[in-house]
Amino acid sequence: MKAIQMEEVQQALDSFANKEVYVHLETTNGAYAKHFDKNAYNVGAFIRNAKVSFSRAKIVGAESTYRIGLKMEMGWIYAEGVSDWELNDEGQLLLAGHDAQGRLMVALQISDKPFRY
Repeated sequence: MKAIQMEEVQQALDSFANKEVYVHLETTNGAYAKHFDKNAYNVGAFIRNAKVSFSRAKIVGAESTYRIGLKMEMGWIYAEGVSDWELNDEGQLLLAGHDAQGRLMVALQISDKPFRY
């Protein structure tokens, strides 16, 4: 993965607009929080291969972390804290954000075909 370049990511997002695509979205502070602070509250969300269609995609942010929103007919999907991206050999857009130790905190992935398990 490489650091986000807003123009390149916006072009990749736009290539998925107005068609049915598969989305993977996950957020977590994982078990990391409990290992360092027994009073910490673990949070996370996970959805894989949700079939959606979005009319508009937007990346906003500055310097090192970004928010990406996908506008659907009845609402939005968004991921915040994204810092890295790649368009892989299968044409899947992979976006991620990591903490200072390199641990995954947020992932947003978009594909024309379902993601493998």
